[in-house]
Amino acid sequence: MATAAVHVPAQSHDRVETGSYTLAAAKYPNTSDTSEVDVEKVVLQWVSDFNLSVGHGDDPAVLKELFLTESYWRDQLCLSWTFHTWHGPEDMASFLQKNGHRDLSISIDKSNEFRAPKTSTIDYYGNVNAIQGFLELETDVGRGRGLVRLFQDGGKWKAFTLFTALQELKGYEEHIRERRPLGVIHGSDPNRKNWKETRIAEENVEGSEEPTVLIIGAGQGGLTSAARLGQLDIKALIIDKEDRVGDNWRNRYHHLVLHDPVWYDHLPYIKFPETWPIFTPKDKLGDWFEAYASSMELNVWTKSTLTSSKWDDSKRQWIVELNRTRADGSKESRVLHPRHIIQATGHSGEMNFPVIKGMENFKGDSLCHSSQFQGAGKGEGKRAIVVGCCNSGHDIAQDFYEHGYDVTVVQRSSTYIISSDAVLEVFLGGLYDENGPPVEDADLFFMSMPNAVMKRLHQELTIQTKKKDHEILTGLKNRGFKDDSGPDNAGFFMKYFQCGGGYYIDVGASKLIADGKIHIKQGQEISSINEHSITFADGVELPADAIVFATGYQNMRGTARKIFGDELADRVSDVWGFDEEGELRAMWRGSGHPGFWFFGGNLALCRYYSRLLALQIKAVEEGLMKPGEA
Repeated sequence: MATAAVHVPAQSHDRVETGSYTLAAAKYPNTSDTSEVDVEKVVLQWVSDFNLSVGHGDDPAVLKELFLTESYWRDQLCLSWTFHTWHGPEDMASFLQKNGHRDLSISIDKSNEFRAPKTSTIDYYGNVNAIQGFLELETDVGRGRGLVRLFQDGGKWKAFTLFTALQELKGYEEHIRERRPLGVIHGSDPNRKNWKETRIAEENVEGSEEPTVLIIGAGQGGLTSAARLGQLDIKALIIDKEDRVGDNWRNRYHHLVLHDPVWYDHLPYIKFPETWPIFTPKDKLGDWFEAYASSMELNVWTKSTLTSSKWDDSKRQWIVELNRTRADGSKESRVLHPRHIIQATGHSGEMNFPVIKGMENFKGDSLCHSSQFQGAGKGEGKRAIVVGCCNSGHDIAQDFYEHGYDVTVVQRSSTYIISSDAVLEVFLGGLYDENGPPVEDADLFFMSMPNAVMKRLHQELTIQTKKKDHEILTGLKNRGFKDDSGPDNAGFFMKYFQCGGGYYIDVGASKLIADGKIHIKQGQEISSINEHSITFADGVELPADAIVFATGYQNMRGTARKIFGDELADRVSDVWGFDEEGELRAMWRGSGHPGFWFFGGNLALCRYYSRLLALQIKAVEEGLMKPGEA
């Protein structure tokens, strides 16, 4: 049975993406007595039972011997070519009865201290005891890793959560470590090209071999997916309208710094150096992206756009026309025939820029969307209004204040507020921090938590962060600011997954609001924009020299419609928000249109899911995955 309920968009903290589902939080099992237990023996026995029973996995009675009644199996490409979370043995059996499954065997992974079987707690308070074991797994098509959490049930250890994730395809492993390229071909060849000449030819798509994959966008999604594909011998070409790789970050507002810490943000294959700051400034990140593209030998055409596209269903390929401006200023138009297109334009789509009565009459200095905001100039004696109250809205308001403006933030509903310190200590501490496990292990641990279980855990974490941030939250409340606790009090991660935003990780603006240095206009919609002011629904008029709408972005499907047209946009699914199983919709997996993939998210999500997307494309190319099988 699925964990999601009906579509019930409600208050800001419960808002969902259109057509998506609300997610019920899991119920914890009763705690287990883990004292005087040989944890490795317990995990070994469960693994043995699983391997003996997996061939009969479509029988609910068999699965009930392995899984608790309230349990979850989250699978990423091991049993099918998409992502699933099954809730309870009957749900698992139902899927296997309808779809069959690949051969799957698992074994204990104790290759380092973090992975070794151990007692653990699944809740924040340490009251719900379990036994945890990392796993290695093998199917008929590939190898992977996983994690199981076991609880006692009537004297038998059963799984509360099982996570299985494909990591590589047999015979098509990445060219890393012992499989790294030699870098030279010894011997005599008078026609040999050196590395530089070869790279120029590859980047310019010279010769008859065209890229298999065209990627739209050279941000973290485009770069990480191209890097993963390259290690699987899949040729990819990235195009981006900006002048340089990294400009999608450089061109954002002046004082932007990432709110996620360095340990959470590593890219595949090349981690940030140990000297890197905890929070990355936007221009530094843009330079890193440019260096990453060069080091990973990614083929990128900047100052390039897609002007037309058509899918040929009989040939299973695209026909695309690209316009490119080369580094020397010359222009060219090319027609290519990729078999796949990845839209890596960010998990958000087109800017959500509301049309309001009187906008065209505004005579102040500027009126723009937050994505167009380049930074506040000198503002002594001037007034700025920021419409929207999440990360960008707060950052922009702080920028205006620091440049001398009298600033008002318009908060129409509520916002989840959490301090940066609370994120580091409560949400990411022990996993993504200076002394945490290797990032690959941290990712596996994080992803092994089904979203329903994560939601339950984050309800507890949110209680702790609210306590930690009590002083600043009280100050905000006293100024009329409306704070919330996220969907079902489950915090900002759940808000991010459910609707893509609605929160602010505080790096200074909250104190400015609490101290009265930045003003709040709460709970009122805008009725009109005048020549030098804004009028609200309650009749209040506020003067303005600058207005910024930090009102977020539309669904990624809207960007697809703008770039590729109605035929594709009508065929693909909506993106982001939970599906009926509690997995994110249409992102990093089949979109509903053959040969078309959506890719986006923060740096951590792009690092992790770039592997899974590349494996799916490689599986299609090698005939392991049939079109439409996802």
